[in-house]
Amino acid sequence: MRRRAVLLVLLSVALVAPLSAQRGPRLELQLPTPSRLTAEGPLVQARGVLSDPRMRELLASGFPARLSYRAELWSSERFFDELHRVAEWEVLVRWRGVDQQYEVTQRVGDQVLSLGSFVRIEDAESAVERPLRVPLAAPASRRRFYYQATLTVRTLSVSDLDEVNAWLRGELRPAVSGERNAGTAISRGIRSLTTRLLGGEKREYAARTSTFRPPR
Repeated sequence: MRRRAVLLVLLSVALVAPLSAQRGPRLELQLPTPSRLTAEGPLVQARGVLSDPRMRELLASGFPARLSYRAELWSSERFFDELHRVAEWEVLVRWRGVDQQYEVTQRVGDQVLSLGSFVRIEDAESAVERPLRVPLAAPASRRRFYYQATLTVRTLSVSDLDEVNAWLRGELRPAVSGERNAGTAISRGIRSLTTRLLGGEKREYAARTSTFRPPR
């Protein structure tokens, strides 16, 4: 009887552990319905990537979080898989102390779109977690395809905080070195040192779909 009770406890732990892991931070990919495989791409969705206390502490202290997404369409070949199409976009989350709100902004190419401003970090995270339909429809083919996606979450990923404003203005490259005065260079050095002392975060997530053959 005692042995049976121990087995039941071990079984319950084995069942609960995978469910707990599934609730952690992750990136999800969802295929379109079979009839829509050649008309639209997959849904990409981040889950819980801003829920870590360390990440939230840095955000609340005024350091932005930059989420860089990359989705790829691959064909499954006999010897080497082939990359067909790529889509990339970014999401920036930052605390605006003047407004006492979290601002969430998305950039695709040169287009910058506001996803909203929120008083609570939980609401900002909900904006980050909105699923996005990626424009990577598979071509009608005899080949088998699959999607894979990666998400890199960085805190203080830019070389200094000034580049956050450049990000929001759609400037894709940092300013050319040598154009700032000595005072600016000193302030940049102080902020870089502060960044290292605070320990900027970098985390990566990945997801992949099963292989599929689109209708012809």
